[in-house]
Amino acid sequence: MKEEVSSSLDILLNRLAEWGNTLVENLPNMLLALGVLLVSYFMARYISKGVSKLVQKRVPQKSITNLISNLTTVVVVLFGLFLALSILDLNDALMSLLTGAGVAGLVVGLALQGALSNTISGVVLSFRKNIRIGDWVETNGFAGEVVKINLNNFIIKEADNNKVIIPNKTILENPLKNFTLTNKMRVVLGCGVGYESDLDRVETLTKNTVKECIEQVESADDVEFYFEEFGASSINFIVRFYITSESAIEKLRAKNTVIKAIKKAFDKEGINIPFPIRTLEFSTGLDLNAKKVAEAFSTN
Repeated sequence: MKEEVSSSLDILLNRLAEWGNTLVENLPNMLLALGVLLVSYFMARYISKGVSKLVQKRVPQKSITNLISNLTTVVVVLFGLFLALSILDLNDALMSLLTGAGVAGLVVGLALQGALSNTISGVVLSFRKNIRIGDWVETNGFAGEVVKINLNNFIIKEADNNKVIIPNKTILENPLKNFTLTNKMRVVLGCGVGYESDLDRVETLTKNTVKECIEQVESADDVEFYFEEFGASSINFIVRFYITSESAIEKLRAKNTVIKAIKKAFDKEGINIPFPIRTLEFSTGLDLNAKKVAEAFSTN
């Protein structure tokens, strides 16, 4: 019994001695690996701050700035970790870690495919120069001012002050009209005048009226005027002109101003803007003379 205890103790002491020797032999590598981890940690902090400042100059969204800063930190720390494992000659552990990370990334990617696509789309939208916060856009059947571009959705505020939240993926996959990219907007207005009107006079008066009430129109020749059709009760025309604007609200205001000015000008000149009229014809041969009808009733 004593011999067995003595043998086990010798084995334990030998194993501890081997571990001690291994520890002493690998101590420089362990200290170097620890130093690499510490250096990578502090480098990650400074690098992420620098990247954050650079991104803030190009991207107004704070969420995007934080995301890129955090990704930078993770990349630098992981690089330091892989370098430390390589210094410790733990290549097998390093390969297992990479394999596990790849499998985990694949599983997470498949599970969150929709969310990740919206997130990536949000990053792409944030770096696009032709879509900025404050722009007036029209997309997916909605029109309004861009108030926020998040990682997952795109928020616009309509003219009625309602906010519409649209997934970023939908924005990238569908056409988008940005009214703010150009500082000029064309206003198209339709109207009609009676058949008895002097059409040349109507055209001249309309052009001059638009020129007088819209400051951006420098000359009456800049106003486009076209008669379109012989309508049921009027000869219809359209008038087109450009205004300096980056918002659809200014377009509505310009229309409002021109409509009131044209109505006043036509009333002053006696030009009729008719409403729909129905003319009824009776071919029965009946005499509808009021006097005869009254006499017939009085006789009866």
